[in-house]
Amino acid sequence: LNPALAHGARSVRALAPALPVAALNADLPALRPAELARVLDFASAFPRAFLRDAAGIGTTFLSCAGPTELRPAFGGPSAARHLASGAVEIALPGVDSVRRDVDTGEDLRVALGLGVGAYTRRLGLALPLFAGPVDR
Repeated sequence: LNPALAHGARSVRALAPALPVAALNADLPALRPAELARVLDFASAFPRAFLRDAAGIGTTFLSCAGPTELRPAFGGPSAARHLASGAVEIALPGVDSVRRDVDTGEDLRVALGLGVGAYTRRLGLALPLFAGPVDR
């Protein structure tokens, strides 16, 4: 994943060197556009910025601006690696939908509670894991 993200960022920069670049996890079923807009706005003030996942270990968002390279280090304890590499941690309240990636059944339960699209909700609730009520 990291080599592909770095390649994508370099490809964008080859066409538009000053364009900001961001990488966002694909497993964010509760993502809210307004929350993502807040994260993007905050990140735009820094050469590199990242957002920790809800577990506090991984990363769900990484961005770079100006001539700065993306230098992605996703996987496992990526938040610590991004912080150690000089990226600024995005510390915003109220962006739970951007932090809530789904790695476990419990993550999916919480995402369903935050609110997801109709298809995701229907499929998620059909899983045996969700025999009980979902918070929401």
